[in-house]
Amino acid sequence: MTSSFPERSLTRAPMSQRTLFNTIMTVVAFICGVLALVPLLAVLSYVIIKGFSSLSPSLFFELPPKALQHGGGFGNAILGTLLMVGIAALISIPFGVLAAIYITEFSSAQVARWVRFAANVLSGVPSIIAGVFAYGIVVLTLVKLNLGSYSAIGGGFALAILMLPIIVRTTDEALQLVSQDLRQASVGLGATNFQTVSQVVLPAALPAIVTGATLAIARASGETAPLLFTALFSNFWPGSLFEPTASLAVLVYKYAISPFKNWQSLAWAASLILVLMVLITSIIARWATRQKA
Repeated sequence: MTSSFPERSLTRAPMSQRTLFNTIMTVVAFICGVLALVPLLAVLSYVIIKGFSSLSPSLFFELPPKALQHGGGFGNAILGTLLMVGIAALISIPFGVLAAIYITEFSSAQVARWVRFAANVLSGVPSIIAGVFAYGIVVLTLVKLNLGSYSAIGGGFALAILMLPIIVRTTDEALQLVSQDLRQASVGLGATNFQTVSQVVLPAALPAIVTGATLAIARASGETAPLLFTALFSNFWPGSLFEPTASLAVLVYKYAISPFKNWQSLAWAASLILVLMVLITSIIARWATRQKA
C-alpha cells in the first residue's frame, strides 16, 4: 500500500523562514538574559571590591569610631540588625502563615479574594509609609507610656509590616500548589480538616514557605527608611529593646554620605556584610528545605 502524501525531507533547512526566526529569537533571549544579570553582577562586584579591602576582625566586635579616628567597627549594628529582623520574623511569620492557611483552606472564595487583594496592595506600599505608620503606633505609644521612644521594638514592628504581605502571598501560592489528591486521600482515611492541613498540606508546602520567609527576611534586612522613623541609630551596644538601636542599613546610609574617609570605608564594609548575611540566609534555607524534601 503506497502513501498518498508527498514525500518531504525531515532534515532542518538552515535557510528556511522558521529556522531563521527560531535562531534569531534564541539569540535575542540569550542576550536579554545576559543583560538582566549585568546589573546584579556589577553591583556585587563593586561592593565586593570596595568592601573587601576594608574588612578586618575588629569590625565585628568594636563600636563605630569617631570621625578621622582609625580602627573601630560596627558590631552593634550587626547585633541590632539581627534583633530587629528577629522581632519582625516573630511577628510576621506566624501571622502570615496562619492568614494564608485560612484563606486557602477554610475561607470562602470572596473572603480569600479580598485578603489576597489587600496583601497585594500592602506589598506595593512604600517602605517609608510603613515607617511613618510604625512611628505613630509604636514610638508615640512608648512616649506616652514613658517607656522610651525610638527602639528596636518599633523597628521590628515596621519591618514586620513589610514582611507580612510577602509571607502571605508566597505561603498562599505554596498551599495552592499542593495537589487536591493529597487532601482527598487524607480525608478519605478519616482525618479531620485540621489534621489534613497540619500533617499533610503544610509539610508538602514547607520548602516553598521557608523560601518565602527567607525572601521576606532578605528584604527586611536591607530596609533603611522604616528604621529612620522607628529605631533611629546608636553608637553603643543595644542595652534594651526600648532604646535607639543601630542597624547595618542605617549605618551604611549615614556613613556613606559623610565626608570622612574612615566612615566611608566602614559603609562599604557594612554593605558587603549585609549582602553576605542575605546570601548565607538564602543558602541555609535552600539546604534546609532540600534536606526536608
